[in-house]
Amino acid sequence: MAGYGAEFQHEPVSFSQAILHQTKKIILIAALLPGPWNPAVAAKQIASIDNYANGRVAVNVVSGWFKAEFTSIGQWWLDHSERYRRSREFIQCLKGIWTQDKWNFSGDFYQFHDYPLQPKPLKWEGRPHPEIFQGGNSIDARENAATVSDYYFMNGNRFQTQIADVQERARREGREHEVQFALNGFIIVRNTEAEAIQVLQEIQGKADKDAVEAFREQVQNAGASTNNKTGMWADSKFEDLVQYNDGFKTKLIGTKEQIADRILLLKSLGVSILLTAFLHYDEEIERFGKEVIPLVRELEAAGRGKDSEHEISLTGDVYRAKHPEETKK
Repeated sequence: MAGYGAEFQHEPVSFSQAILHQTKKIILIAALLPGPWNPAVAAKQIASIDNYANGRVAVNVVSGWFKAEFTSIGQWWLDHSERYRRSREFIQCLKGIWTQDKWNFSGDFYQFHDYPLQPKPLKWEGRPHPEIFQGGNSIDARENAATVSDYYFMNGNRFQTQIADVQERARREGREHEVQFALNGFIIVRNTEAEAIQVLQEIQGKADKDAVEAFREQVQNAGASTNNKTGMWADSKFEDLVQYNDGFKTKLIGTKEQIADRILLLKSLGVSILLTAFLHYDEEIERFGKEVIPLVRELEAAGRGKDSEHEISLTGDVYRAKHPEETKK
């Protein structure tokens, strides 16, 4: 909205509606930022789009890390924990408005009194309302995932620790099987691993250093503002932030066989959805669709992707978190 290029992007909800109008199968996730967005308006728009698009829209509730997104439009810049607390109320209100005839809520950020919404979004077994995604890395983000969200979005940073933590928190809330996990990944498919790594090095080497450093300063200040200093990007290096969602850390870089194996390993570790990014989007997503996805489906049909120990024995323990003393070696 106000900086780092976002001011040049289309508004996500209306843009999603335009794409859905021209497609038949794709499901889109529209980003919503509490503060600028009011849950009553958001619930009405998403419910309407859900009806137009036959249930093909979901939402990603982002709590925000960029101060100017708020202050440039006269919004209060809340501290980290308060932004996530507001997001929790926002999600509670979306779900309540979408599923109850009249919604009542008395929170610190939102209040509703017998608020009706018709038509409701579409629902079917396993999908009482449009899916709600929410990301982060901090304890606040994990707590929101455990208590109110359907999917928890992660960067490639210690994701196994996050999955285990969110699952335990969800278990205490009686939602152990209600939270799923999505992971960001930058994909480079080449005929050899050496070719793929060379492309990665070229991407990192040709990066705009000033732009990456400016982004790094902003996001690492945001990460350091969390109580336990574990916000997103808190320990990301320059090379990681060239792809701003730590997508290189997911290690989906190599041959089609290597990438398919690692996708199945990720699945066995609890990841349900991959948010993919590519260097040359049009041609590389086509290659991914033609070469990698069919291979993944073939291996799934043979029983792969269910047992993490088996996948590690085939692929290697590539996602094992290293201890500090190992990193120094």
